[in-house]
Amino acid sequence: MPICQTPALDIAYEQGGPTGGSPVLLLHGWPDDVRGWDGVAPLLERAGYRWIAPYLRGFGGTHFRDASHPRDGSSVAVAQDAFDLADAIGQDRFAVIGHDWGGRAAYVMAALQPERLAAITALAIGYVPRGRFVTPTFTQAQRWWYQWYMTTDGGAERVREDPIGFARRMWEDWSPPGWFDEATFARTADSFRNPDWVAVTLHGYRSRWPEEARDPALATARARVADTETLTVPTLMIQGGADACDPPSESEGEEHYFTNGYRRLVIDDVGHFPAREAPADMAAAVLDHLAHAVWAPTHTAPTGQA
Repeated sequence: MPICQTPALDIAYEQGGPTGGSPVLLLHGWPDDVRGWDGVAPLLERAGYRWIAPYLRGFGGTHFRDASHPRDGSSVAVAQDAFDLADAIGQDRFAVIGHDWGGRAAYVMAALQPERLAAITALAIGYVPRGRFVTPTFTQAQRWWYQWYMTTDGGAERVREDPIGFARRMWEDWSPPGWFDEATFARTADSFRNPDWVAVTLHGYRSRWPEEARDPALATARARVADTETLTVPTLMIQGGADACDPPSESEGEEHYFTNGYRRLVIDDVGHFPAREAPADMAAAVLDHLAHAVWAPTHTAPTGQA
């Protein structure tokens, strides 16, 4: 497995497809890892695309280079990691497909450096303008119990004691029964044994509600996201009709936030993990979306810190 050195991380990633194919960055979600793309990546390859699937910070073989670096789990941090990886492997312009945490990062990337993105696809996650997290309805708050749980000291300690058991609860609750087997979960759960997984996970959720210290190096990027209401990157949003964490009702009526094309697809009887549960349906929609993307940059793409 290749390892790419970036300013903050040594990023482990997998890749495939023709070397000269249009590049697609695959950003997995939480609690998941690159195995979530196993049913989709071969279909991208067959269509001639080059795919790159990194392990997000705190997952699998991706590690912080400095023990003192903030274990920031915010979407801005994940988005910056993705840009840093693209810079390091020489990809100026590319498409992004992101699930869950990766989907939020895709929206952030479209706010920070839209000129570098040919298209984005977000799975299971609707757009949050300006990166704001507003207090949800009573019903949605019940679905998001795990987020409130982690903001308590006792809940955080329980997660530290049994991170894999905690992650498994999400797999069991978020999609229809029987969608995964033990071997599938066990293979992915290895990524949650990364020594930084708990710290990144806790920060990623605790920082949404009470104030939690963030990486000061990302202050400019956070400010830019806070100033961005609409996105200019062509966007496809794919939602599972049976998603018990972020149901379709939570992603309705967002068309007006996208100024250069937006499509939303709801796949019936699919839960929170569309790439795992319905890879063929998902890939068909993504390939149609990518077929209309403009891959050539209109000017020199910026590199470095967003």
